Amino acid sequence: MASLDVINQKGDKVDTIELDDKIFNAEIRETLVQQVVVWQQAKRRSGNACTKTRGQVSGGGKKPWRQKGTGRARAGTNRSPLWVGGGTVFGPQPRSYAFSVPKKVRRAALRSVLSSRLKENNLTVLDRIELELPKTKLFVETVKALGFESGKTLFVTREKDEALLRSSRNLYNVMVLPTEGLNVYDLLRFDRLVLLQDAVAKIHERLG
Repeated sequence: MASLDVINQKGDKVDTIELDDKIFNAEIRETLVQQVVVWQQAKRRSGNACTKTRGQVSGGGKKPWRQKGTGRARAGTNRSPLWVGGGTVFGPQPRSYAFSVPKKVRRAALRSVLSSRLKENNLTVLDRIELELPKTKLFVETVKALGFESGKTLFVTREKDEALLRSSRNLYNVMVLPTEGLNVYDLLRFDRLVLLQDAVAKIHERLG
């Protein structure tokens, strides 16, 4: 098992922790990572684009001109797709873009990204974060003390922490997630990953 230093809010080493090689030293499979990212983005698509067919466009009940004798082409309605203002042929309709990906593939992709963060030295384990009040200013002070003011940082807690969420929601370069919400897409969006010490055990349970 790989060992990693555990630091406190001031950036000082306070302990070491053992990381499961099955999770943090796994084979990096870029194909699976790409597949899971596409899956996540497809699930997030609203799919609410909607066009009207000739039967849904208002008007067009009257025949524009008589069938014969005018010298013009035959026309039954001014809402034909051939006319300006007419209906759309085979246009988009509301639908879901989601598709299924096996749970084993999702877990393998998550292990791949976690392993890459460790190999790139972009993984930090923090013992805990304690704030006197849930204020953005106090959270920013912690981020600066850790030396993470540059770049984008993802903090992962064991469970949903309302105080940290409220303290960080106004920061564009910081995000706080519980372990149950840990996902490939958000891991790739942020430059650095910070795991709280008690969240590591939860990740071992989830992916071990």
